[in-house]
Amino acid sequence: MTHGAPHDDPGPTPDDAHPPGHQPPGDHPQSDQERLRRWRLVLGGQGADGTGCSLSGADAAMDRTLEALYGSGGGDGAGGSGTAVGRSGGSQSGAGSGARSGGLGGSAPQVARWLGDIRTYFPTSVVQVMQRDAIDRLGLSALLLEPEMLEAVEADVHLVGTLLSLNKAMPETTKNTARAVVRKVVEDLEKRLATRTRATLTGALDRSARISRPRHRDIDWDRTIRANLKNYLPDHRTVVPERLIGYGRAARGVKKDVVLCVDQSGSMAASVVYASVFGAVLASMRSLATRLVVFDTSVVDLTEELDDPVDVLFGTQLGGGTDINRALAYCQSQITRPADTVVVLISDLYEGGIREEMLGRVAAMKASGVQFVTLLALSDEGAPSYDREHAAALTALGAPAFACTPDLFPEVMAAAIERRQLPIPDMAMHQ
Repeated sequence: MTHGAPHDDPGPTPDDAHPPGHQPPGDHPQSDQERLRRWRLVLGGQGADGTGCSLSGADAAMDRTLEALYGSGGGDGAGGSGTAVGRSGGSQSGAGSGARSGGLGGSAPQVARWLGDIRTYFPTSVVQVMQRDAIDRLGLSALLLEPEMLEAVEADVHLVGTLLSLNKAMPETTKNTARAVVRKVVEDLEKRLATRTRATLTGALDRSARISRPRHRDIDWDRTIRANLKNYLPDHRTVVPERLIGYGRAARGVKKDVVLCVDQSGSMAASVVYASVFGAVLASMRSLATRLVVFDTSVVDLTEELDDPVDVLFGTQLGGGTDINRALAYCQSQITRPADTVVVLISDLYEGGIREEMLGRVAAMKASGVQFVTLLALSDEGAPSYDREHAAALTALGAPAFACTPDLFPEVMAAAIERRQLPIPDMAMHQ
């Protein structure tokens, strides 16, 4: 039996592990012994699975952390029997059978020690993968309700999604710790995304506000001259301003309305986190009027909470069904300037409401001048599972559905504001 992770996630490999006393491989060829050591860590199992290589010290400890999660008993649930963290590798039942079992048991102290061990032996990116696998494969979600457990985990977007799904069941003693974990992740995301988002959208707003027949006092002479250099007359040493570029009076106020309509069903957890952060960033821009609406089978307007994305996130309730039609009906009722409005629907499009009405609302909004963007996901993962029939129908209406990474989102919004073609990633446009 190997340490192999589920088929859809290869999990950490020995190349990702850097236990004390071992240097990561460079450009030099690996020795035979080093190759055997790495294969032994991949394969696991008693008798070194035919490698003839035994482990000791840090390697043996690292092997135990992998065994607890990816051993043959690793999928039996947190409360199942199996090798607890801290025990030596090998079967604890069926002596002599050669079978191996893994598990973290039902004890929070054991899990906390395991969480500390994986941070010792693996880099942060691998730690986050192993934590997600532990939550999914071993059913450890309930243990995250304990403050000491939350303090031990490596916080990331997926952990925030898990905490939000547990929000209603969370004891009061845990909520302050959970909010601190969520705030740390949100602040890190804001540092990463806010500056570029504001700069990109400010430029787009400026460009969208230009008018081709400005009043004299509203002419942008710098851009006008640049645009008319081809009309330079050498004999007269002057430029003929065939096309004037300027700014309208409205440029000093709110230029665009943005409505983020976010599906909060369980599969959209990461998208909800990113949408809340982007919503707060957009709301901080004076030239944008931003509204955030989340929905499952009901609709909640969280616009008043946008000054603090942590409050937004704890105002969501992940899980439940999906009624896109009802959500779009609410968003449609809030639009007062359709020609200056961008609606962003973030959903996997598994509609539980009335399909024909949903598509009819999108068509009506677009006909009124609304810029409509459909994102199947707003996350770092690839294209999600989604309703292909609905995606094709929206594409036919001129609202192509595609998955979008957080790094691409500012460019998508800028294109929508300027009413130009959306920068849809290759292989991501679903027709």
